[in-house]
Amino acid sequence: MSTLTKLTLTEASVLLNERKISSEELTNAYIDKIKANDSSINAYLHYAFETANETAKAVDQLRASGERLGALAGIPMGIKDNMSTLDMPTTCGSKMLENYHAPFDATVVKQLRASKAVILGKLNMDEFAMGSTTEHSYFKKTKNPVKLDRVPGGSSGGSAAAVASDEALYTLGSDTGGSIRQPASFCGVVGMKPTYGSISRYGLIAFASSLDQIGPFTKSVEDMALVLPSLMKKDPMDSTSLESPEFSLDQIRKRDIKGIRVALPVDFMEEGIDEEVKAAILKSAKTLESMGAIVETVSLKSLKHALPAYYIISSAEASSNLARFDGIKYGYRHPDFDSLETLYSRSRRYGFGDEVKRRILLGTYALSSGYYDAYYKKALKVKTLIMNEFEMLFQHYDVVLAPVAPTTAYGFDDCSEDALKMYLGDIYTVPVNIAGLPAISINCGFDCDGMPIGMQLIGKHFDEGMLLRVGHAYELEAQERGQLYVK
Repeated sequence: MSTLTKLTLTEASVLLNERKISSEELTNAYIDKIKANDSSINAYLHYAFETANETAKAVDQLRASGERLGALAGIPMGIKDNMSTLDMPTTCGSKMLENYHAPFDATVVKQLRASKAVILGKLNMDEFAMGSTTEHSYFKKTKNPVKLDRVPGGSSGGSAAAVASDEALYTLGSDTGGSIRQPASFCGVVGMKPTYGSISRYGLIAFASSLDQIGPFTKSVEDMALVLPSLMKKDPMDSTSLESPEFSLDQIRKRDIKGIRVALPVDFMEEGIDEEVKAAILKSAKTLESMGAIVETVSLKSLKHALPAYYIISSAEASSNLARFDGIKYGYRHPDFDSLETLYSRSRRYGFGDEVKRRILLGTYALSSGYYDAYYKKALKVKTLIMNEFEMLFQHYDVVLAPVAPTTAYGFDDCSEDALKMYLGDIYTVPVNIAGLPAISINCGFDCDGMPIGMQLIGKHFDEGMLLRVGHAYELEAQERGQLYVK
């Protein structure tokens, strides 16, 4: 197998621009890796090898003619299958959209094509992004490349597994309550949930519109800094899209973090967290301190209310967003019906999986007459409390350090039969989505079974540059200390 798939995006981009390797050569190395390995990983749902090769050849011709190209030109990557693509199906991992072909490209897909990215295919996911294990895909279960008997996390499990198994140099996922950061933690890669509104959601099939955010998976923090600028652009097609400040790659690559104030919430380090995860986070805090950062413990009282508020808000929005899938205009239509009501009920009964139906029922109940004030309205008040508490915290601190998940990757079926247990795994990630903040997951060690542990850095709105700067400095320091390799 070619060693080209072991390159980081940063390394591959340099070699391509210096014409020491070709995009076609690099793309074929990834296609060969996918053909050899993906039957055991199941990261991909749809392949686009022919168009990937065509794009790679076109990029090589442009470079040969002397045209200056960006960092992503000719780089093989993959896209989560809830982002609309003209040339591939967009299924959301669901029987409901098994044969759906979108009539347009999502804005992020257009941006990638404009950057001359080589799109290898679409990646597996929990159905309609609802789940934390990628066991809820209608088509297949993605496996964790570190240990194949463990889940890769979710809902963007295919996106994380593709990067971790060297089946893509970077990928795109979506994060509604941790669906980028948690699988990044479980698979030992870098995952970024950017500020809400910084990357266009136009063409992303919605789960919970006020919480959903597209973001990348990469092999390193430096790679993340190369991917984000091509995506963080205001889009007139998305009414929630906002202008993002630019950040300097030179500033991110500096290792000086002296004087940066880091908050460590004690609320994240109490009951429910695995002792090995807790020890890894505290060790990361000590590493940052040794580099000159000022780390102080804080308390965020409202965080204990974040998880129930998140599941009420997200399920209510899912109930509304998924009402369009009724078997009439597009999506699965049950063949046996004798009335409009039967068509609706049977199409939705057999088109949606159990987890999606569970959340639709919860959301419909929370929005129903007599319960709206008691549940949904109260959840919105909690959302405001959480946003205000983070805002007050960031008046004194630059970054918040926290675990990504209370455990490392667990075995298949360990949580799929117990929905509440699976939901509790989101306890450290959902506050970020509720507040619309940026956060990045970075590997900070391994447990006794060799499974990766992720730490989470949370920043101010549109302060991705600070997260990348601190994360890159930490990553280099931890690598030099040997903290990021299994003993």
